[in-house]
Amino acid sequence: MKDTQGGVRHALCAFMPCFFMGVAAVEGVAIASEPHAVSGPRETSTVASSLRRARQARDAGRWVEAEAAYEAALTAADTAWTTDAERAEIAAELGLCELALGRYRDAADHLAQGLRHRDALRGGLAKRAEEGLKKAESRVVTFYLGVSPPDAEVFVDGKAVGRPAPTYELFLEPGHHTVRARLTGHTEAVSAFEGQAGKDSSLTLKLPRAPERGAPGAADAGPVRAVDPAARPAARPALPLPELRIGGAALATAALAAGTVFLLRAEVIDGNMAEQDVVRRRRGWTSTSCWWPDAPSACAGVRKEAVERARFATLGNVALAAGAVFGVATAASFLAEGWLLGGTPAREGVHVIPSATGTQAGLALQGVW
Repeated sequence: MKDTQGGVRHALCAFMPCFFMGVAAVEGVAIASEPHAVSGPRETSTVASSLRRARQARDAGRWVEAEAAYEAALTAADTAWTTDAERAEIAAELGLCELALGRYRDAADHLAQGLRHRDALRGGLAKRAEEGLKKAESRVVTFYLGVSPPDAEVFVDGKAVGRPAPTYELFLEPGHHTVRARLTGHTEAVSAFEGQAGKDSSLTLKLPRAPERGAPGAADAGPVRAVDPAARPAARPALPLPELRIGGAALATAALAAGTVFLLRAEVIDGNMAEQDVVRRRRGWTSTSCWWPDAPSACAGVRKEAVERARFATLGNVALAAGAVFGVATAASFLAEGWLLGGTPAREGVHVIPSATGTQAGLALQGVW
C-alpha cells in the first residue's frame, strides 16, 4: 500500500512541471499571436488620460492646455484601439480649440477631418464643428489640387502634403504659394498661385512622362558638320501673312459696309429734299429762292440738309475707296507671296476679292476652307 501511494506521488510530481510548462506555452502563443496586446492598452490609456485632461482644460477655458492635450490624444489614437468615430470627435474638439486660439489654418484642417464622420459626432458637436469650419474658412484659402498621375509626390511651399492621392483639399494661409509634384520617370511639374482669404483656389498638375534614355534623337543622327555662316541662306522676312490677310479682309469689309451706309443716308436725304422741293414749287418757290437777300426762314433748313447730304456722300465715297484699297491689297498679298518670300504662292487657302458697284459693296471669298 505504501509503495502504491509513493508511486502516485512520484507520478504527480513528474506531471505537475509538465502541466505548468504547457500552460506557459499556451499563454506564450496567445501573446505572440496578438502583437498589439501590449502596446494597444497602453496607448488606449494614454488617449483616455489625454482626453480627460483636455476636457478639464476646455471647460476651464485654458485653451492652450486643452489644445495640447487634444493633440496628444489624437496622436495616440492613431496607434491605439480606437474607431474612426472616436478619432473624428477628437479632431473636431482639437479644431475648436485651435479656432479659439486664432490658429485658423490648423482649425480648418482638423474640423474638416472631424466632419468627414459627421454622423458619429455627438452632443451638438457636429453643429459646432460646422460653424467653426465656416469661420475658419473665411480666414484661410481653401485649395483644391488635382494631380496626374495620382501617385506623384506633392509639395506645397516645400512641405510634403501627405500620402499620394488624385485630389487634395488643403487649407493654406493667404498669400503666394508654390506647388510642386514629382514622380520617377516623369517630368517635374511646378506651379504658383496667389490665394485670398475666404476664397477657393483650384489647380491641376500633370506630369508628362520623361523621354527614355537612348531614345532615337539627335544623339543618333550622326556626326554634326560645321556650316560656314557665310554659306547659310539669307533669312526670309517673318511676315505674319495670315494675320495681315485676315485684318485686311476685316478692314475692307468694314469700310465697304460703312461707305454703303453713308451713301444710302445721302440718298435718303436727297429724296427728302426732292419731295420738299416739289411742295415748295407748288407754293411759288423757284430754284433760286433761297439765294435771294430776303430769302424765307425755311431756307435755313434747306441749306442744312444740303450740307448734310454732301457730307454723307463724301464719307461714303471715301469709305468705299478705302475698302477697295484694303481689298485689293489683301488680294494682292496672295499674288505677291512668292515674290516676298522667295517661293511659290500657296494654292490652298481663302482668297478675298473685293466687289463694289454703284449700289452694292462686299467681298467674294474663294478657296479651300
